[in-house]
Amino acid sequence: MSESVPHQAPGSDPAGGLSDEPAAESVVQPAGVAPPQDDEDSDHNDYDSAFGDGASSTGSISSSIRQYREVHGRTYHNFGNTEYWGPNDETQNEQLDIGHHMCTLILDNKLYLAPLSEKIQKVLDIGTGTGIWAIDFADQHPSATVIGTDISPIQPTWVPPNLKFEIDDAQLEWTYADNDFDFIHIRCLMGSIDNWPLLYQRAFRATKPGGYIEHFDMDIQFTSDDGTVKEGDIMYEWSRIFIGAGETMGRTFTIARDSKRLIEEAGFVDVVEKKYKIPVGPWAADPKWKEIGRWDLLFLTTGLEGMALYILKNILGWEFDEIQVFLAKMRKALVDKSNHGYYGITVCYGRKPE
Repeated sequence: MSESVPHQAPGSDPAGGLSDEPAAESVVQPAGVAPPQDDEDSDHNDYDSAFGDGASSTGSISSSIRQYREVHGRTYHNFGNTEYWGPNDETQNEQLDIGHHMCTLILDNKLYLAPLSEKIQKVLDIGTGTGIWAIDFADQHPSATVIGTDISPIQPTWVPPNLKFEIDDAQLEWTYADNDFDFIHIRCLMGSIDNWPLLYQRAFRATKPGGYIEHFDMDIQFTSDDGTVKEGDIMYEWSRIFIGAGETMGRTFTIARDSKRLIEEAGFVDVVEKKYKIPVGPWAADPKWKEIGRWDLLFLTTGLEGMALYILKNILGWEFDEIQVFLAKMRKALVDKSNHGYYGITVCYGRKPE
């Protein structure tokens, strides 16, 4: 089944008729992150921009893993031959935590949508990043064992007792037993995986009968409903450049468009798909989506260089100065109040037959 949450033109309800629902409850914002602010009195037409080697997928942390690669002052993972575009430094980790808060708001203060049992026992979070989702899930489900995996050891050491982190490239052979997990969670791995059908198949084998998979991901194509972001505009062309680079790498940035079909082909049933349109900036009329737009703008501007540097330099061969000019133009477009841009997010979950 599929449910689309439309995002209408400016001045209308971007939640597509959901405005009668009660407003989202307050959520604790990421530690050390100031909430985004509007500057309604600004004379400027912009927003405040202040605001692998190995035969298996898991391994222990060694000193070599912490000897990060560096590109123009930004650090990147050092997990074998794995190719991943995102930095692992403090700036990008802050963006990940901002993104977690935004994603939670999108799901109405929920960490997931799958109808999980209260007796859930074992959970896997693939590509855990800073570990913030896994930490929150472990806190909410103290009787469950939670494993968070990532190619960078950037997670905190002070975590709930039912949570552990492992260095893991999910693209390598899995070492987990068949029928091992009640829930496998994947979020925002666009541009990261070289074989999505195989990943879903491995997840299917590792999921217990009756257990669930859930995949939350972004479609990075910026667009608009009112023509303010269209083909030829920098926000639109930015997306096309990175989508094309993903195809060059063999790691698609458009997995959100295919995740439902591929999850079903892997063997999961009763697959539910929910689609959202995420505003860039606080231009939406609905309070929920206005707030999400504020956080999205902060998310994008905080991580803009990190999202672009590796791909533009190492994959497409751009010069550093050329990259900085491109980033400045993109940042100006993001904060321009006359643009009513958005991009899509898709959440799919499905059950393994019993």
